[in-house]
Amino acid sequence: MDSGWTWSYEGYDPKTERLRETLCTLGNGYFATRGAATETLTGPSHYPGTYAAGCYNRLTSTVAGRQVENEDMVNLPNWLPLRYRMRPSGAPPGPWLSPDHEQLAEYRQTLDLRHGTLTRWSTYEDGDGRRLKVKQTRFVHMEDPHLAALRTLFTADGWAGEVEVSTGIDGDVHNHGVARYRALASRHLGDWECGREGGDTVWLSCRTLDSDVRIALAARVQVGSGRGVPPRTTAHTAHAIGQRLRLPVLGTGGTAVVDKTVTLYTSRDPAIGSPLEAAVDGALAAPEFPRLLATHRAAWEHLWQRADLEVPGEAGGILRLHLFHVLQTLSPHTAELDVGVPARGLHGEAYRGHVFWDELFVLPFLNLHLPEVSRALLDYRHRRLPAACRAAREAGRTGAMYPWQSGSDGREETQQMHLNPRSGRWLPDHSHLQHHVGSAVAYNIWQYCQASGDTEFLYGHGAEMLLQIARFWADCAAWDPAIGRYRIRGVVGPDEYHDGYPDAAEPGLDDNAYTNVTAAWVLMRALDLGRTLPEACRRELCERKHLGEEDLARWEDIAHRLYVPYDRGVISQFAGYQELRELDWAGYRGRYGDIRRLDRILEAEGDTVNRYQASKQADVLMLGYLFSPGELTKVFRQLGYALDDDIWRHTVEYYLCRTSHGSTLSALVHAWVLSRVRHNAAWSYCEEALTGDVADLQGGTTTEGIHLGAMAGTLDLVQRGMTGLETRDGALWLAPAPLPQLSKFAVRIRYRRHWDIGLQLRAERVRVAVPDGGNGPVHVRLGGRLFTVAPGTTRWLDLPTCVAGYPTQ
Repeated sequence: MDSGWTWSYEGYDPKTERLRETLCTLGNGYFATRGAATETLTGPSHYPGTYAAGCYNRLTSTVAGRQVENEDMVNLPNWLPLRYRMRPSGAPPGPWLSPDHEQLAEYRQTLDLRHGTLTRWSTYEDGDGRRLKVKQTRFVHMEDPHLAALRTLFTADGWAGEVEVSTGIDGDVHNHGVARYRALASRHLGDWECGREGGDTVWLSCRTLDSDVRIALAARVQVGSGRGVPPRTTAHTAHAIGQRLRLPVLGTGGTAVVDKTVTLYTSRDPAIGSPLEAAVDGALAAPEFPRLLATHRAAWEHLWQRADLEVPGEAGGILRLHLFHVLQTLSPHTAELDVGVPARGLHGEAYRGHVFWDELFVLPFLNLHLPEVSRALLDYRHRRLPAACRAAREAGRTGAMYPWQSGSDGREETQQMHLNPRSGRWLPDHSHLQHHVGSAVAYNIWQYCQASGDTEFLYGHGAEMLLQIARFWADCAAWDPAIGRYRIRGVVGPDEYHDGYPDAAEPGLDDNAYTNVTAAWVLMRALDLGRTLPEACRRELCERKHLGEEDLARWEDIAHRLYVPYDRGVISQFAGYQELRELDWAGYRGRYGDIRRLDRILEAEGDTVNRYQASKQADVLMLGYLFSPGELTKVFRQLGYALDDDIWRHTVEYYLCRTSHGSTLSALVHAWVLSRVRHNAAWSYCEEALTGDVADLQGGTTTEGIHLGAMAGTLDLVQRGMTGLETRDGALWLAPAPLPQLSKFAVRIRYRRHWDIGLQLRAERVRVAVPDGGNGPVHVRLGGRLFTVAPGTTRWLDLPTCVAGYPTQ
């Protein structure tokens, strides 16, 4: 970080270029473009990619002798191409230049987080001492979601003549951004058409082959060289179109300017007739670069006012980078779209652009800044409620069974096979058994409504989803008279390493603690909702969903008697977990070093992680991430189990030494949980969560797209984790547990009708500032006391001497 607002790279390093391209991606919630150099094509060091939110296509591939269908977020035509070369007077033209060319003498790029721009500086020098300085600035417009722009300035040093420029739109693209997918079908586009409009605008249109989404891009190229308008030629192939022009430069110090303004539309957009007409009209009518840049910068300024965190030091700079990428993926424009939370942002093709449970780590932050975006993301789930109900019926269940991976239409998109790059083998994928994704949807509904006070959503779409998810869990729960409790069998928990018992014929595990506890919580919330719904609303909903009093009575019974396995004073990850073998952790670290993907290592050895007490990521400990100590204790007490500080500490210690952290989400959860138990390792996990993408700690995965859940989760670690902030029962609940390294910070939140509540943590006090307005006071609960902060006032509150923990039963 050059400052709290800029992220810079000095020099050119082809080995890290793809990571830089990911971290320098620019977007606006509608589409995003990776930070690839304009002079380069796809290759080992470069991967240009442009992705529109929700634009998917389905292809069939042959994998291990089987026909396998996959849906992917589509890599769209590349609008970046802009090549150039020197044409000195009286000398032959030089080579086409790029950062990979031997003539590169200097290279630098800076990402401006405050204003959402990427600027690249390049200097090239030929064998005769002639130098060409190139400065490029680009942005994806935050006010108009269909616009992007690129300005290139050429400055001659030690020569006179022309700069030849070739620029256009390249539709000959594939989904090749993830190495392990490259054996699969990858060409998603077809039916290309190209053309030119007026003297300076070219266009390209195409469509996705299966989903039939029509895509159109137009590019207007304007020049300013001080010597009139240079002639240009247009050329196209079957998949691309471009313009070539020569720009006179004025000798040493002379500068020529090329502005490229691009529009992108698809047939999924509302209020247009034709994507092509919209793109061409938009390009022709777009303001010139300076005006576009000014409105783009203003839009970012307004967005930062709604979402910025004030955290000092290096951690604050990384958090701001994380927030920047969250806002580029999920901006106010997202509220107008039918899209979910892509786990890897709009930054690459990992996980095929699918929607997982990662919204569980994203919406709690958005709820307190951009609640309209949270509601839109929940509406994505509601529109796919019929598909979830259909999936439950096909599985022999009632209610709604949400898919582990979702895409365009709500069907299960989890791959049937996955590749272990260590062994080269394709293996069955059972991760679709992670039915706890339904609990994540329910949790997000409840949290959103608590933070926003949106009873319209809660009593409508929210209630429909919550009740159907509860119905699914109730149907999954089977009574076991041997233990006198209900059990849920045949699932996979958040751990993901364990998808079955050793040598079992069928996949799935019994009584995953996280699954069962969250299922019980969902049933409790559904019953609470049933009691608070207006009578007419409740009656209508129960009639439409065919819910009777006997159903609700059974839910009540299950919510109090679901089985949670305990073993030797520790909450068991699933029934039988502690009967598995212990792993030689030191031995495997000694042989392999990085063992985050222990599952791949063991499979390549002919073994399976199913035999061992080894977890990929937080599983049981996720409960301490979702629920405050008081709330989790209440759930366990309602289930008839003890949960106090000793039990929780022993459980934390038990899994702490048995987790390989094969997911970026794991360090985040551990930092959150350990900060609550005052563990001295909390900060090291916090550092890992902060640097997971910046340093690409997962070994090349960030080049395939950011980890959006982990980025948003680090923001929420400060916003809610360090403050102990909960929004429930009409109040802000605070139980600060700051780490020494994160003990001073400030956040602004939007809570119900209040748009700009300030929370500031300093030493042993917390400051609550409520803006003036006609929205009434804000109630704050801290250390067992209730405080009221009137509009237009500020209160400093002393922190309690100890952190609220899991009370002794």
